[in-house]
Order: sequence, then C-alpha cells, then structure tokens
Amino acid sequence: MKRSMRWLGLAVIYLIGIGISLLSSVNVFNGRFRLDTQKTDRHIEQLGKLHWFNELYECERHQSSFLFSLQIRKYLNSSFRVQLLKSSEREQKKFIQKLEKVAEAWAKNHE
Repeated sequence: MKRSMRWLGLAVIYLIGIGISLLSSVNVFNGRFRLDTQKTDRHIEQLGKLHWFNELYECERHQSSFLFSLQIRKYLNSSFRVQLLKSSEREQKKFIQKLEKVAEAWAKNHE
C-alpha cells in the first residue's frame, strides 16, 4: 500500500511538472527555455501603448536590449509579467532597473 501511494505521488509530481512546462514555456526537466519571438513582439507592441514603456523603447540606449538581450526578451515573453507591467508601478520600476543593468553591461562590453 505504501509503495503504491509513493508511485502515485511521484506520478502526480511528474504531471504537475509537465503542466508547469506547458504553461510557462520552460521545460522544468531539462531547464531549456523556448522563446516565442512573435509573442514577445506582440507584448512589446501592447506595452508600447503605455507612455512610460514607449519612452524606454524609443530610447537609443535601450534599443539593443529590447532587440538582443535574452534576459529582457524572456521577461517580456511572459504574459503574466506583461500584465503586471501594465498594472503595477512597482513592477514597472523593477523592469526599468533590470533594463538599466542590461544597458550598462551592454555599454561596458561595446566600448
């Protein structure tokens, strides 16, 4: 009885992992990330309607981050995070800090 409950528990954990992988675009079993470029571009387009985001997007300092930074594109690939950016001033500030760090690193590497 204990053995069958143990296998049942492992099966449930495995199915939850598969569910999380499907919902988040992250394969929890091998750690690989699948970036949906069209989805990310669609999210950038949606956020571009917001004044604060549009200013960042049009800023020459940050353009390369939006185009080439995997860290920023992964962040913007998440529908949940995009919704938070639309509604939460705190999340907007965190995103701007992340964008600034990426821009600084980019500038440092391309001097």
